[in-house]
Amino acid sequence: MSPKHLLLILTIALIWGTNFVVAKIGMAEFPPYLFTMLRFAFLAVVLAPFLKWHPGRMDTIVKIGILAGGFHFAFFFGGLAVSTASVAAIVVQLNAPFATLMSVIFLKEQVGWRRWSGIGLAVGGVMVISFDPEVFGYLGGMALMALSALMYGIASVYMRRLQGVGVFELQSWTAVLSLPILLAMSLIFEHDQLAAMADASWAGWSTIVYTAIFASLVGHGGMYYLYQRYEVSTVAPMMLLSPLIGIASGVLFLSEALTVRILIGGASVLFGVGIIAFRQRAQKPLEAINEQS
Repeated sequence: MSPKHLLLILTIALIWGTNFVVAKIGMAEFPPYLFTMLRFAFLAVVLAPFLKWHPGRMDTIVKIGILAGGFHFAFFFGGLAVSTASVAAIVVQLNAPFATLMSVIFLKEQVGWRRWSGIGLAVGGVMVISFDPEVFGYLGGMALMALSALMYGIASVYMRRLQGVGVFELQSWTAVLSLPILLAMSLIFEHDQLAAMADASWAGWSTIVYTAIFASLVGHGGMYYLYQRYEVSTVAPMMLLSPLIGIASGVLFLSEALTVRILIGGASVLFGVGIIAFRQRAQKPLEAINEQS
């Protein structure tokens, strides 16, 4: 990997790792569903020129948009709101084992014993974390984060079947399709949305811009660029830096607890995901896009 591409992937890992802390700061001023809806509204405006109709592919695009957009992010930010950034950074890594399981079930892909071991280690690591006394207060948040990873795992099946649609085109449809879902959830489960927007500080609004521009456009656009040039097995393992940065950021900036059980469980999750990533065969560029919120 060339030095400039290595710098790009390190930048993406830093963006996605710190995104957990940035989102936590933003949700101190906005309810989680409103926060996510505003993120996608901003993204929909920025990506409006890429919103193109794709005859024969819209059914798949709609499924991806609803699963990887509305449902994935609703569960993600809902879980993050009642969890910690460091634990969320670990649990969301379940998207890799879930995606592998979905590929076995729906695409009939062959998975050897090494990747099954990786799945077992990842799931076992989350179970270790869930039994930590420090985590008992936000098990519900962990469950929502796991559901978020599952939604993206299912969406990955449709991504692997989708061809001829650019990354920004798919992101633009995901933003548009996510808006009504998140609006409905905000209206049902939240209140005082107008007051929250009126009272939000510049720092609160900047977190929405950060998650939309940096986490989505720079992060996912950069990963699409890299996957066009390198095999998944080369790029994916390096993205394990992202949850490590997420854990460190949560501890440093949010003063979150970091117990021995969380460290052991986190190491098990990351090691398991690493096995899956190293064993993953090279895929088509669009298939490899990974939603890290």
